Amino acid sequence: MAGMIPPVRVLVVDDDALVRAGLTMMLDGAEGITIVGEAADGDEVPAAADAHAPDVVLMDLRMPRVDGITATRRLRARPRPPEIIVLTTFDTDENILHALRAGASGFLLKDTPPARIAEAVRQVAAGEPILSPQITRRLMDRVAVQAGAFARAKTTLAALSPREHDVVVAIAQGHNNTEIAKTLNMTLATVKTHVSHILTKLDLDNRTQLALLAHDAGLA
Repeated sequence: MAGMIPPVRVLVVDDDALVRAGLTMMLDGAEGITIVGEAADGDEVPAAADAHAPDVVLMDLRMPRVDGITATRRLRARPRPPEIIVLTTFDTDENILHALRAGASGFLLKDTPPARIAEAVRQVAAGEPILSPQITRRLMDRVAVQAGAFARAKTTLAALSPREHDVVVAIAQGHNNTEIAKTLNMTLATVKTHVSHILTKLDLDNRTQLALLAHDAGLA
């Protein structure tokens, strides 16, 4: 039917066949979502992405040959890459933070309710990252800031205009575009334009990396 939005195409990557089957069963046919393929290890991701052209990849972290962090980094380095949601069993695993820095749009625990996973897939496909405030804050606080990270982050953010800086602070505080528009008295379109310009100016992939940079600079 004309005007219908096509479903979000999802690729499931996990070395556990039961997990892949469970995610496929839960999500395939959920409103606005279709599972287009599976991969059993990170080294299978490039070929699977070429074959199925997913919009979103659900990526396991721990796989025997190529881990999810490496697979995420390689996939995000491609032209027009899909969004990536990292799946993990351990909410204290510091590898999650590395995955976010590699370009993932967020992460979920594997025991997240199916409805929430489906919501996360649709949200990420629409350009909004998945950041659980409690878990993300705990992860960030657990990771010691490396020597010089604060100074590098401050120098990088100095390239922004005062208004762009305000937007970055709001993103770092976990606000979505609608909330930022209301707080900063902007239109939603203006917020989206600012975010796009900021990511381009700072050579970042997504809002998650921007939030981590702001955290390093002490803005959140």
